[in-house]
Formats: sequence, structure tokens, C-alpha cells
Amino acid sequence: MKLAHLADLHLGFRQFDRQTPKGANQREVDVAEVFKRAVDDLLEQKPELIVVAGDLFHSVRPTNAAILYCFRHLQRLRTGLPTTPIVVIAGEHDTPRSTETGSILRLYEALGVEIAVEAARRIVFPKLDCAVLAVPQQALASADRPALRPEPGGPTLNVLVTHGVYGGLGEERGTVEYGGAELSRELLAPEKWDYIALGHYHTAQSIATNAWYSGSLEYLPPNPWGQMQDEAELRKGKRSKAMDGKGYLLVELPGARVTPRSIPPLRRHISLEPIQGAGLNAKQLDERIAAAVGAAKIDDQIVRLLVWDVDRAVARDLDHARIREFKARALNFQLDLRRPESQRTVGGSVGAGARRQTLTETVKDFLGRRPLDAELNRETFVTRGVEYLESAASADSSA
Repeated sequence: MKLAHLADLHLGFRQFDRQTPKGANQREVDVAEVFKRAVDDLLEQKPELIVVAGDLFHSVRPTNAAILYCFRHLQRLRTGLPTTPIVVIAGEHDTPRSTETGSILRLYEALGVEIAVEAARRIVFPKLDCAVLAVPQQALASADRPALRPEPGGPTLNVLVTHGVYGGLGEERGTVEYGGAELSRELLAPEKWDYIALGHYHTAQSIATNAWYSGSLEYLPPNPWGQMQDEAELRKGKRSKAMDGKGYLLVELPGARVTPRSIPPLRRHISLEPIQGAGLNAKQLDERIAAAVGAAKIDDQIVRLLVWDVDRAVARDLDHARIREFKARALNFQLDLRRPESQRTVGGSVGAGARRQTLTETVKDFLGRRPLDAELNRETFVTRGVEYLESAASADSSA
């Protein structure tokens, strides 16, 4: 049996203040387009079972346009692959906070899609001699979590589909989303299953030969730049199944032979070669920035340029008009200026003539080094964090 494993589509996701000629958010259109391309590929590959391991939508209440778009392309799958079951579970993004709210995912049951939102479902497909245990994020996180084990005496093939955080994946670069139910090898017991389809972590990654995260179809928060580094590290480690970019997984069962299916994005994420700014004045740094941009094709792309050790005065005197030109050319241009260590910390140790960092300085230091999503301006991010801290301190002192 050939199984297709997708996850973390995040339809309806919006980013950056750029619109299409029709007035739609450009990044929302990008995310929708790669889903269409994945559906095109699925129709060519003709899997016998399709599973979506959570976060079909980016929010519990997606826009009408996202709901309709998803309906049309799921309908394409149902029409083009009429005998192929589709199983969708809810992740934390498309799980309502209240059971009274209801889930938009139920809409797709009208197409014959198998949906699991609150409770785990065991779904048997006799023609495939296969059973799927679909465990949505809410069921996995609940106190009465179901046992993640196949039922004895059932079909030959057993597949687990769930959504959560495994071990320390993504912690080093902040590439895993906050929240999510905890997973472990003991909980999942890969040896009990023919295949485990996981969602939540946005980089394709195996945790066992038959247990995989398929990753997202697009570079999405948190930290898409870190996701690119994660992927490069997997390829450097000569992982034979490392995904080249984003896509989904085709799995041959039994045996769990996994083949990544890369889906080309509508535009690229480009991380330019970092610049060492120590000792450069504003004019020299302007020239380095212009040279880095000039060596790349940034038009309509998502671009980051990291510059280390930039003095505050140098940052202030940069050619900001030229930088705005770069921002106008790219879909998004993030000039990530990092302060010298001397401006980020006050004294490495406490001794004679040294003083401890204040809480405000500690927060500035932490936020100044934290990896950021592409749409965030670091100076604004740090300023806002300090404002929240001082507001909380003021409220506490007046209480």
C-alpha cells in the first residue's frame, strides 16, 4: 500500500504587508499555491491512503477564502482518487479552545474525509487491510489520553497519526512551535506500528525508521531560517531520506520505505552571506550591504541579511533610503543588525568596578540574541519587550 503523509499546511497563514493585485495577502496566496501543487503531485502519484497530521489551517477561524480553497482542492482529491481515503486530524492551530466553539474541519466530512478533532478515532479500511488510529492534539494532551497501540487481531497494517513535540527536536534553533503535546519513544512505541505519521515540527525528520515528521509545505514560523539550517544539517549528515526543501512523504507499506516528494515553492527564502561589521563605519557597511544584495536575485523573494557587531551610531548613520529600496524590491528584506557584545551586556562578571546587569538590560540582551521570524524588526521587538517589562513593574509597584 502506498500512503501519502502531509502535515502543517497552515492554510490561511498571513505574513508581511504585501498584497496581490486582487487584494489578497501575498504570503497567504503562496501557502495556498504550494497546497495546490501538492494536490497536483498526489493526483499523479495515486496513493491509496492520504493522512494529514494536523494544522490543516493556521487558525481555528480561517477566512472564508481559505475554507473554500481547501474544499475545492480536497474535492479534487476525492474526484481524482475516488477510492483513496483521506484522514485529517486537528493540530493545536485548528483545535478550538472550547468544545462549544466547534471546528470548521467538520465541514469536510461532507466530502467523505475522515476527521478527528476532539477524540481519537480508530478507522478501519477493509479494502486496504489497514487500520488508522487518528489522535488529534486535544486527545493527545488530555488527562485520559488513549493508549497509542494497535488493537490485537485487527488488520495487517496499522498506522498511527498524531500531532505533538518529540524530544528536543527544534530546540537548538527555535524551529519548533511553542505548546503542543509531549511525545516520547515509549509513548509512541514505533515497533508496534507499521508507520507513524507525525505533525507539528516543520522540518521533515525521522525519529525512527517508520516514524516521521513530514514537515510543512512552506517555510513558516517559527524561525524559517533555522529550518533551512536544520535541513542543511540533515543533508550534511548524509541522511539518505533528507528532504530537499519542503514537501510531503510517500510511504510504501509494509516496510515503511519513505520517499520525500519535494514541492517547489512560489518564491525562495534567501539568507545572504553574513557580514562582520566590527571596525566598519557607516559608509563602509553600506558598501558591504549593497555588495551582498547585488550578488543575489532578491526581487520578490524573502531575504535576510545578518550583520554582526554593528555599533549603535553606525546603525543610525546607515543609508536607510537605500535599505528601503531593497525592502521595496524584495517581498520582504530583513536587515538583522546585531550589536557588539559590549553593547549587549554590562560586565561579564561581578567584581571591583563591575556591576550586575539590571533586569531591563538582561531582557534587552536576551531579546537581542533570540532568533526572530522574518517579519519581525529586531529593534521594535526589543523595544516592545522592554516596554512590557516596565509596564508590568509599574503596575506591580502601584498595587
